[in-house]
Amino acid sequence: MFEIIKKETLAPNIYLMDINAPRVAKSCYPGQFVIVKMDEKGERIPLTICDYDREAGTVTIVFQALGSSTRRMAEYEAGESFRDFTGPLGCKSELVDETPEELKKKKILFVAGGVGTAPVYPQVKWMKEHGVDVDCIIGARNKELIILEDEMKQVAGNVYVTTDDGSYGFQGNVNDCIKDLVHNQGKHYDLVIAIGPVIMMKFVSILTKELGIRTIVSMNPIMVDGTGMCGACRLTVGNQVKFACVDGPEFDGHLVDFDESMKRQQMYKTVEGRTVLREREGVTHKSGGCGCSDD
Repeated sequence: MFEIIKKETLAPNIYLMDINAPRVAKSCYPGQFVIVKMDEKGERIPLTICDYDREAGTVTIVFQALGSSTRRMAEYEAGESFRDFTGPLGCKSELVDETPEELKKKKILFVAGGVGTAPVYPQVKWMKEHGVDVDCIIGARNKELIILEDEMKQVAGNVYVTTDDGSYGFQGNVNDCIKDLVHNQGKHYDLVIAIGPVIMMKFVSILTKELGIRTIVSMNPIMVDGTGMCGACRLTVGNQVKFACVDGPEFDGHLVDFDESMKRQQMYKTVEGRTVLREREGVTHKSGGCGCSDD
């Protein structure tokens, strides 16, 4: 059992939990994720790692209560426990394998949209711990949905907050903010890491391609099973079939077929849609395949 050490409400329906999971905390890196299962019959819920403390043996997760499982998860309180907390899964951020000297030569901009701020935080924190200053944009529909702003300001060189309705910070979406930084403030960036809703990452990638800035996106929003066996996170990257949970979740944003991915996600929500996808994609529907039904 994995005890909830701390629970905090960050915004309406957005929660932070510190989980006692020493083995996971000892092994995880920025960019990876865990699978949470509340009880023996509970749904497997993939969640990106927001933070970790190797000495304390805790892992921090942030989630939005949208479906029945995450709404039920939000009812748990500190002192209660999860049945399973499996990880770390997925590939760590490619930045972790670069030396501080190499990273310091780059101008890096992180773009966090909504709950995507949670997986951005450990990467920015990693940069800070290794002496690398980076810029970060935090975007949301309104001020009420901005999360982890204070925490991000402790680790990023510059933090730019933007809201669609202009209720806080810069008025506009994250793309408007990127354009302002590049065109009006004369900023130059060698690399953009964008994490948030798939539609946000799509349009950030379109913009950065026009600007000639290499871009990494995290396709964690499309994961369901988290092991490559269900086929939900199948996507096309540079004309190659990939699976976000085992090959990613990070990919080159300029090579991801976002439209295909979003269409598949809509189809995957129904039994009929999953049947069509299995028939259409054949042996490439799953990563390796286990022969089990995903209905």
